[in-house]
Amino acid sequence: MHIPLLALHSLLRWVVLALGLTAALRGFSGWQGGRPWTPGDAAWGKRFAILFDIQFLVGLILYAVTSPLTQLALQDMGAAMKNPALRYWAVEHTTGMVIGLALAHIGRARIGKARTDAQRHRTAAIFFGLALVVVLVSIPWPMGLNARPLFRLP
Repeated sequence: MHIPLLALHSLLRWVVLALGLTAALRGFSGWQGGRPWTPGDAAWGKRFAILFDIQFLVGLILYAVTSPLTQLALQDMGAAMKNPALRYWAVEHTTGMVIGLALAHIGRARIGKARTDAQRHRTAAIFFGLALVVVLVSIPWPMGLNARPLFRLP
């Protein structure tokens, strides 16, 4: 079960990144171009948040149930904090993704409360953009210390 979930998590990463980038760019272009907020703008932000939620749920199952790395780390968190790889998977990756997810949802909530189209676009650009930056920093890219492949197959 662990390998298929990792493959799904890897695939969903690209979907979440594409949706987040689209939502942030639509916000930025609408903000800079002064165009009206449209149902399409709202839909891209909603898709981003929903797929991010699904991605987070898959990651949570990996974290709490199937991952041998996090299970090892959770047995002795003191020792895990001294091991860079275990610390990354037990704390750093998860914390970054929680922050990214929170930014996406805060952005959606603030967009709903914004009074003008310009405020909606600016909020989308800022919050979805920040969420993307946090996610990009928190992904275990192939060239990093906790390298993982760009595409994982089951």
